[in-house]
Amino acid sequence: MDKQFQKIRDDFPILKQRINDEPLVYLDSAATSQKPQAVIDSVTNYYQTINANTHRSVYTLGQRATDEYELARKKVQRFIKAKSSKEVIFTKGTTDSLNLVASTYGEKNIQVGNEIVITYMEHHSNLIPWQQLALRKNAVLKYIELTSDGQLDMDDARSKITDKTKIVAVAHVSNVLGVTNDVQELAQIAHSHNAVIVIDGAQAAPHQPIDVQELDTDFYAFSGHKMLSPMGIGVLYGKKELLEQMPPYQFGGEMINSVDKFDSTWSELPWKFEAGTQNVSGAIGLGKAIDYLNNLGMENIAEYEQELVDYALPKLSAIRGLTVYGPQDSTVHNGVISFNLNNLHPHDVATAFDMDGVAVRAGHHCAQPLMKYLGVVATVRASFYFYNTKADVDKLLQAIADTKEFFRV
Repeated sequence: MDKQFQKIRDDFPILKQRINDEPLVYLDSAATSQKPQAVIDSVTNYYQTINANTHRSVYTLGQRATDEYELARKKVQRFIKAKSSKEVIFTKGTTDSLNLVASTYGEKNIQVGNEIVITYMEHHSNLIPWQQLALRKNAVLKYIELTSDGQLDMDDARSKITDKTKIVAVAHVSNVLGVTNDVQELAQIAHSHNAVIVIDGAQAAPHQPIDVQELDTDFYAFSGHKMLSPMGIGVLYGKKELLEQMPPYQFGGEMINSVDKFDSTWSELPWKFEAGTQNVSGAIGLGKAIDYLNNLGMENIAEYEQELVDYALPKLSAIRGLTVYGPQDSTVHNGVISFNLNNLHPHDVATAFDMDGVAVRAGHHCAQPLMKYLGVVATVRASFYFYNTKADVDKLLQAIADTKEFFRV
């Protein structure tokens, strides 16, 4: 399968360049993915041949723009297997989607003394909205503990989620620890206590098949830019009956049905939550990205990335002075691998790697409570996507060896 996916690199213009006189090895797809030419062309084509505002014009270009925008919504619906396209809200990204839920469903339903349950592995985008909601409402914020190898402690989850719990918010896949959480079981636990579950799917949707009905999730959020599309476009899936009960997130054009001097009524789903001019080119780019992913097959992508992890993780774990965070067993570790090298600061390590053309992330990865939980300030993070190869892994290993030699550690 490696040879099949190696050919795909030709579809990504940015991967053909050199960095510091070395071929680019891009290992930061957890932050943002690169874009295939087909997606780039779709955005260019929109601005060259279609550019018009959606839902507001009866002329030909306006209707074309509307049709393409709504076609993208239907592609998302099929991609995540939602019941209806009305359950698909276009947002700016995962952060915007999660804030939407906290500011609408959360604001309406959380009362004094209610509980919101999250985990120590959450990205700030799925932590701060609930933290601030709990502060505003004088509610209780609870954290599910982790096991010794960085997986979610499901026994603790069953203990923490009670009849006082109203919202459970959890990452489908950790952006630091490389673990995939059993969100389907968490949904069952939450629902048994009449709570809703909100899933941050930013690190899952680009890498594995998603079926929101099978997961029985109430809300599912993800970003387009992590799955080949332009930046500034994202998705919030919500069960129709919940979305219908929620007040609008923002007010203005397009989300209204009628406006009087002292009162207004709102449009139906999904447009109730899409005030103002939307990122039409971004939605079209997301639709084209979904076409690209579907052509490869999400099952194939997941299988290939697991091959990369099976190849990389044992080699990284065997390096003297290198500490890998999360499971050491590659069968339960996905394509996000965080580590530290001796006592070197992660920024120094990442800078050294860059001299070899290897692009990795260094920092707290918008997960400061998790860093404190792990007892570190920051980590280096290498994250893989289907356009990476075993040769990229080898280049990462060489960059580590070069860094150890340079710093004499």
